[in-house]
Amino acid sequence: MNLLGKTLPPLASLLPFEAAARLESFSKAAEELHITQAAVSRQIRGLEDNLGVKLFIRRNRAVFLTQEGRELGRVVSLALQSISDGAANLRASPQRNRVVLLCQLCEAFYWLMPRLSTFHQQYPQIEIQVVTCTRPITQFDGHFDVALQSTRRASGAHRLMFTASDEVFPVCSPAYLCPQQPLSLAELQPCTFLHHSSEPPHLMEWNEWLQVFGRVLARDARSATFDSYPLMLQAAVEGHGVAMGWRRTASRLIESGALVRPCAESVFLPEAISVYRQQGAGSRDEVEALLAWLQAQLHSDG
Repeated sequence: MNLLGKTLPPLASLLPFEAAARLESFSKAAEELHITQAAVSRQIRGLEDNLGVKLFIRRNRAVFLTQEGRELGRVVSLALQSISDGAANLRASPQRNRVVLLCQLCEAFYWLMPRLSTFHQQYPQIEIQVVTCTRPITQFDGHFDVALQSTRRASGAHRLMFTASDEVFPVCSPAYLCPQQPLSLAELQPCTFLHHSSEPPHLMEWNEWLQVFGRVLARDARSATFDSYPLMLQAAVEGHGVAMGWRRTASRLIESGALVRPCAESVFLPEAISVYRQQGAGSRDEVEALLAWLQAQLHSDG
């Protein structure tokens, strides 16, 4: 005999009741649960009818818990929390060896992917889930354990673990420019300059880079602008102009001969990349392993 079915109140009414009891407001409960205030009121009235007691005193558009309502609120809150904890444990159990790494698209594509197999060889029991975002981590709505992004982008309260250097210099296709000797910056002026436009602006673009050497981009300079760094870099590979290359993301294309450095000038940035741990996350061996691996990889080729 199903005794629970005969004694339990309507289960659909318990979430609206718990929210209304906790907030002591039907309207706030409705807002929290994304339903109408009328729906909350209807569910609670049905619960009161089922139990045969008043749970709230309704007065001048305000509601107040009765003694019976307060006692039921405590019981329901504890029960729902227990169910929530059990469900969370079940969801986490098959993923306890999974670590979510949030990475900017360009670093994920050009720097991380060619190296990630070495992590899997070292830690075959750990699954790395790579998610990418072109926005700062403060604008990422999903879950992550570790995040890698350009320094000086918004990071909120996420904990900075370490930084790493990078180097910035012009790159282009050898079919576009392939000088026998490095060109001077003045000799680049007739070229088409490829720009990466992002919001917020990237750490270093053509104007900032040229200012290091006391130069400015000519007002009449030919240019093309892209909202994606990988797309801009591919435009350089295809011979559309000269791009601002970052060593960590452009080095393999240079090694393969797809890109060349037309001039010798370069800007070294000692803290170009920042690695974060999600705010409030507890200690996990899998996360520590990923952080140690990232630090070793970033510093070994720094």
